[in-house]
Amino acid sequence: MNDAGNPEAERSLGRRWQSLCSACRQVFGMPDYERYLEHAAQLHPGAPVLSRDDYCAKVIERRYGQGVGRCC
Repeated sequence: MNDAGNPEAERSLGRRWQSLCSACRQVFGMPDYERYLEHAAQLHPGAPVLSRDDYCAKVIERRYGQGVGRCC
């Protein structure tokens, strides 16, 4: 079955691709800005959101900027 040109199939594939990318980011500990935006929209509607650069900087600071330095 060929779904080329089928808008619903393309949206479904796009959602699955985004989900896979999000899962990979979580596994490798990379910031997931799209997930942050979804969270902010659902739980904090109307509140200002961080830019992608500010969000990534905050995640890095939270992960590596506190406590005793370590090598791994």
